[in-house]
Amino acid sequence: MILYHVILVCKYRHPILSILGEEVKSIIFNLSRTKDFKVITLEVNKDHIHILINSNLNVTISSIVKFIKQVTTNLLWKEFEGYLRNFYWKKKVLWSKGRFICTIGNASESTIRNYIRSQS
Repeated sequence: MILYHVILVCKYRHPILSILGEEVKSIIFNLSRTKDFKVITLEVNKDHIHILINSNLNVTISSIVKFIKQVTTNLLWKEFEGYLRNFYWKKKVLWSKGRFICTIGNASESTIRNYIRSQS
């Protein structure tokens, strides 16, 4: 098992998570119950999210992040298309292409968990 700190940023830094944040949290926690990773903690800011993920070494973190981004984008566009069209008018996007991922090295899990909780 390995711990990852992941940050995902909304496309163009639009503050859509001030409205959709709880829905995003719910989707990601539900995804972690059905896949090979566990969300330890997750906090939403207005334009980005921090996630602490525990995963087996046989699953790549890039595949987990890709899965999270794809499913959240698809589900939110199905339910909130009218709202999202105010920000993204050409394509059905939600997240920027990049992401921040780091393993938890010298910092303890509780330190990272507290940092993520302070980001809301």
